[in-house]
Amino acid sequence: MVTVAILIGSESDREIAQRSAKVLDSSGVEYEIKVLSAHRNPVELEDYIKKSDADVFIAIAGLSAALPGVIASRTKKPVIGVPVSSKLGGMDALLSIVQMPKGVPVACVGIDNGENAAHLALRILGMS
Repeated sequence: MVTVAILIGSESDREIAQRSAKVLDSSGVEYEIKVLSAHRNPVELEDYIKKSDADVFIAIAGLSAALPGVIASRTKKPVIGVPVSSKLGGMDALLSIVQMPKGVPVACVGIDNGENAAHLALRILGMS
């Protein structure tokens, strides 16, 4: 069973996912890292969300950062978005993640802050 699903929009986001993984490893939490883009793999992403037994999703994405919002629109489980610095220093991704419509909440941590995403996941799970 996977407790936390770490989803990245592209392979270039793996370094930030590894930061989350390091924190989860130190707490003994089961997780997996998957590359599933909201734009390039929408069908696979939808299928993964439906079948996942994860209690919390961490979604790491840059640019338009659609991934966290798409996940939140397809599940009632908590979603933590991690904006990635690329264009515009990551502000574009940050604003995309925090401006979700009512009823589609996404928690958001700082730009490139995979560690805080994992710490927040641990708090949500009651393990901090």
